[in-house]
Parts: sequence; C-alpha cells; structure tokens
Amino acid sequence: MAKRQFGSDSRADQLKEDLRHLSDTVEELVNATSKDASGEMSDLRARAESRLKKARAQLEARGERLYEDTRETLSDQVDCCDRYVRENPWSSIGIGTAVGVLVGMLLGRR
Repeated sequence: MAKRQFGSDSRADQLKEDLRHLSDTVEELVNATSKDASGEMSDLRARAESRLKKARAQLEARGERLYEDTRETLSDQVDCCDRYVRENPWSSIGIGTAVGVLVGMLLGRR
C-alpha cells in the first residue's frame, strides 16, 4: 500500500482544479466551434469530445478505486483496533485513562 506524502493533498486538489479548468475550456471550445461546418473542424471537435469523455471516465474510475482502497484500509485498521481492545481490555482502559488525563491537563492550563 503506497503511503501519501505530506502536501500531496494540496497537489491533488490543484491537479483536480487544473483538470476541471481544462475540461471547461475544451467544452467551451467545442461549443464555440459547433457552428463551423468545415470537415477538419468537425473532426477536431469530435476528437476533443472523445478525449474529454475518456479523461473524465478515467478520473472517475481512479477516484472510485482510491475511495475503495481507503475504505478497505480504514476497515482493516478498525478491525485491528477492535481486536486489540477485545484481547487486552485492561490495557485499553489504561491507555484511554492516560490519554484522558493528558487531554484534561492540557485543557486545564488554558
């Protein structure tokens, strides 16, 4: 499983925004040239529409895969934590108590 680097979320958001702008620009170009009846322009418009649809489908598929992978990973981690708590209840209570005391002390200083 690949680990995400810090800052990759902002790069992913920037990439999504750039692709959205590109998609909008291509759609505007296709719509603006729809009145031009020349064969070459029609061919270019058809290829642009085809590539745009293909890119959107690929991005949607990649997003679905990423969602499913993340969901599976989180589910595995939740199962692991649940199993640990069930196998070691007193350790879990001690850890929870220690975290509670630490958070209480930090909030009490404010």
